[in-house]
Amino acid sequence: MTDTPRKLATIVALDVAGYSARTEADEARTTAEVAALRKVIEGIAARHGGRVFNTAGDGFMLEFGSSLAAVEAALELAETCEPKVRVGVHLGDVMVQANGDLLGHGVNVAARLMAQSSPGAALVSGAVRQTIRGPIAERLQSRGMLQLDKMAERIEAFALASAALLPNAAPPAPDPLEAAPSSAPVRPSIAVLRFANLGGDPEQQYFADGMVEDVLTGLSRIKGLSVIARNSSFACSSAAVDIRKTARELGARYVLEGSVRKSGDHVRVTAQLIEAESARSVWSARYDRKLAEIFALQDELAMSVVAAIEPNLRAAEIERVKRKRPDNLDAYDLLLRALPLIYSAMPDGATQGLPLIEKAIAKEPDYAQAHAFAAWGHEIMFMRGGGRDDDRVAAIRHAQAAIAHGRDDAIALGLGGFVMGMVAHDRVAARQAFEAALELSPSCALAYMLGSVVYALGGDATRAIAWGEEAIRLSPRDPMVYSPLLSITFGHITRGEDEAAFAAAQKTLHANPTWTSSHMLMAATQGRLGHAKGAASSAKRVIELQPDFTISGFCTAFGLAPSVATPLGEGLRLAGLDD
Repeated sequence: MTDTPRKLATIVALDVAGYSARTEADEARTTAEVAALRKVIEGIAARHGGRVFNTAGDGFMLEFGSSLAAVEAALELAETCEPKVRVGVHLGDVMVQANGDLLGHGVNVAARLMAQSSPGAALVSGAVRQTIRGPIAERLQSRGMLQLDKMAERIEAFALASAALLPNAAPPAPDPLEAAPSSAPVRPSIAVLRFANLGGDPEQQYFADGMVEDVLTGLSRIKGLSVIARNSSFACSSAAVDIRKTARELGARYVLEGSVRKSGDHVRVTAQLIEAESARSVWSARYDRKLAEIFALQDELAMSVVAAIEPNLRAAEIERVKRKRPDNLDAYDLLLRALPLIYSAMPDGATQGLPLIEKAIAKEPDYAQAHAFAAWGHEIMFMRGGGRDDDRVAAIRHAQAAIAHGRDDAIALGLGGFVMGMVAHDRVAARQAFEAALELSPSCALAYMLGSVVYALGGDATRAIAWGEEAIRLSPRDPMVYSPLLSITFGHITRGEDEAAFAAAQKTLHANPTWTSSHMLMAATQGRLGHAKGAASSAKRVIELQPDFTISGFCTAFGLAPSVATPLGEGLRLAGLDD
């Protein structure tokens, strides 16, 4: 068996700016435009001595033997292509496949530079800049050291400006930890340090390293989170490190550190997530498990850590963006500011949060998570804010956009599927979205949470309870834990398990006491158990929160299966609520 051939090549990566939004607006026209564009790109590549070696949808990969020729081609592509394209150029090592395709780090860097470029513009790596001279080199404006998505090292980058835009002096290089190009906001980055082995047993270190490998894999599936490569982060031991210094060296906003200690047939794993700038602990946990099946234990602990990190990291990001000036917010920041309002799951919060999300979408039309939370916001308004048809239509439209733009985003798929199930009553589309989310990220507690609700309302009590319990196991302190608790309550109501339903309803109320559904479940379960006074009090609170609440209106809006609607309705009528 021979090694795969390698060579040095200059790679040009490009894609169509706003392709997803264009496709959503007019798929036939966009498909025709991209087909025509391919011929233009092939012609430009050939004129400069290059070739197209890979295409995928709206994306194109080109190879050039000369860096100067590649930059000249990139400038022509950026200035002449219609629709506008984003371009990235890098000189690096690549692997040559038998079919002529190229793979490897050189290709990856070009693609990630492209992702940070602007429509009608190009970003060129420092490796390319060092090899070219002449007038074209004068068009390269320093952008400083950029942190590329899912790459440990920072890459020196230059913007390739058109002649009309050339300034007299290059702008100062930005600090990638403090600022970002307007087209590509810096989103959270995390370094996972090698866990300390407190037992001294070398076998234990293998266990710890294997678990951290799984954590790294799980974190890399979280869309929008940049994970520092293992080789870089493992160079730093989690014992006695200066977190701030280490984070700055690695280009990380957050650091995960931990330890492993074996005692007899038990193992104890501790983990802590630290915000590097303030050296503040965002989250910490301790896991004690039997060491019987070591590989299954590694998987369980890794999944638990990953599932717990995501909501806690999101909460830390929300707190961080509150300290940022309102006039300096990018799409990511706007969404973060909206999330606490949307998480309330009530119309007042959604009314305040939706304008922020709409601003985020205006800045970044293909932002899958922004569409997903917009869909949820409109679902809240439709279900609990008056049942207006414009909210129903907007919820479905944003849910479809979230699923279309979020094929690699478990959160967007989970929320999109939830709204399709709740508002469009399309439980097939919902199930497909949940399954896609969990295939991307098996530890995505949100997909289990929202999936459990859709299954509960559809009358699948067994799956509703199982998914709800799995969601709580994965993320017991999640701000949305009220969702799986609702599902478990509905599941027990469907089965006629009134005592268990009441116990789950109490937990739901504790998790979200301002939510109409929490009090509605309390009214229904207490009504079925004959707790007349408590049922009446809960029913009164439902009407205070949602004056237009009726049993039939709720059952219709949520598309409840008869196996759920019948026992629920009986309990609510016994509590004194109107049909």
